[in-house]
Amino acid sequence: MDTKTKQEDIRFRSKLPDIYIPKHLPLHSYCFENISKYSTKPCLINGTSGEVYTYEEVELTARKVASGLNNLGIRQGDTIMLLLPNSPEFVFAFIGSSFSGAVSTMANPFFTAAEVVKQAKASKAKLIITQACYLDKVRNYAEENAVKVMCIDTPAPEGCLLFSELTKADEKDMLAVKINLDDVVALPYSSGTTGLPKGVMLTHKGLVTSVAQQVDGENPNLYIHSDDVILCVLPLFHIYSLNSVLLCGLRAGAAILIMQKFEILPFLELIQKYKVTIGPFVPPIILAIAKSPAVGKYDLSSIRTVMSGAAPLGKELEDAVRMKFPNAKLGQGYGMTEAGPVLAMCLAFAKEPFEIKSGACGTVVRNAEMKIVDTETGASLGRNQTGEICIRGDQIMKGYLNDPEASERTIDKEGWLHTGDIGFIDADDELFIVDRLKEIIKYKGFQVAPAEIEALLHNHPNISDAAVIPMEDEQAGEVPIAFVVISNGSSITEDEIKQFISKQVIFYKRINRVFFIDAIPKSPSGKILRKDLRARLAAGVPN
Repeated sequence: MDTKTKQEDIRFRSKLPDIYIPKHLPLHSYCFENISKYSTKPCLINGTSGEVYTYEEVELTARKVASGLNNLGIRQGDTIMLLLPNSPEFVFAFIGSSFSGAVSTMANPFFTAAEVVKQAKASKAKLIITQACYLDKVRNYAEENAVKVMCIDTPAPEGCLLFSELTKADEKDMLAVKINLDDVVALPYSSGTTGLPKGVMLTHKGLVTSVAQQVDGENPNLYIHSDDVILCVLPLFHIYSLNSVLLCGLRAGAAILIMQKFEILPFLELIQKYKVTIGPFVPPIILAIAKSPAVGKYDLSSIRTVMSGAAPLGKELEDAVRMKFPNAKLGQGYGMTEAGPVLAMCLAFAKEPFEIKSGACGTVVRNAEMKIVDTETGASLGRNQTGEICIRGDQIMKGYLNDPEASERTIDKEGWLHTGDIGFIDADDELFIVDRLKEIIKYKGFQVAPAEIEALLHNHPNISDAAVIPMEDEQAGEVPIAFVVISNGSSITEDEIKQFISKQVIFYKRINRVFFIDAIPKSPSGKILRKDLRARLAAGVPN
């Protein structure tokens, strides 16, 4: 056996057996395949208004929307943009678009006008569905390019279509479309491992596979059932929430409680009021829960699963939040938009759970393969060896929209998607993320993982949030520096923070400088926007 064959043989699979995945169904048919079992059960609950939509109402409304999109001239393969916060209308538009064979591209409503327009232009969106308060971001572009704009508000501003024009359409008029399962259904935008945001082409087959890898089978990796209430506080325009909250929730027949934005007190009130059982969160939300004195005033005992994703969750923060949810299993998942998005998931969430290790983000999902490759040589590595994480399976993206070069850099000729994330798989098949390839700090050749230092900083009682980035240094090449948000009323000094860290780490992981900041810049999914911090550092941050 030659070396190349040996290298290719080092592949990792889930501890759970592969399952049957119904790849003949388009996404909407798959999500509602078992609707007869729970047609009259709650599907969507609007946390703001208390309005409840049953499964049969959601499915019917989505078909009406598909018919309404046809009436507006939206055809199979056309793209619509959802510039919306979490709302029932987001769900109706996304699923309706799937029924019609169209593509949904999702944009953060807090984007600047330039960012929204760039995505609308790149995706060739023919219709933008938004709220009146975001209309100014798209009005000029839409008028100049004959793009229709629709508002979910009533009454709609002048020149805007009403969303109710879609929901009042006759579902019997819906055009019959033959959907190829390799057709794109969702087009989120991601920077990938490097560079500017790119359209990630996610297909019907890919999303069906990804959802099935999580919630299908006799022993689902993510056990959700029809009596569960899932809190949808993470933004639906982000793939974590769209996939692992909305689509997984629909497939399982659970009630999906929609919260428009995260605020700690309304968040705690909704958990208590609706007896939420599944909490898909991100580290900033978990940090807020761990630090909030109000948590003890609410009954959170209904929560049986707390899943964290989108950014690494340190052991200290994991331990701190475990105390707040006495009946919950807590663990991490690991995803990337291009991977469809889930690569690995904690097996504590399974119907028949496994013991897990703190800090691990689970094992690779079923019906997929993972390998760890040496970043210098590309050689396939064994257990407990750190390298770039790669995954292969039907769930990964089709490629980047109109960017074959970036697609080829990310998905190699053998179908392996290269994540740009660094990690290792241990003797028990559990995956540990070390950090992002491009975020690793190199101190005289030693590697420093920002997430490790951030976890220590989060553990300090006078620090409410923190981020670590590299600073150029003539002798070391790079040294770690920290941006820190201090707790209210604290007078902690830079030297005290440095000493706090230096007592816990090896010399090359010590913080060189500390900059105090009002808030750590983060994406909606909770990832630290390190490029913003690097820009502040380059501009000479005043301390």
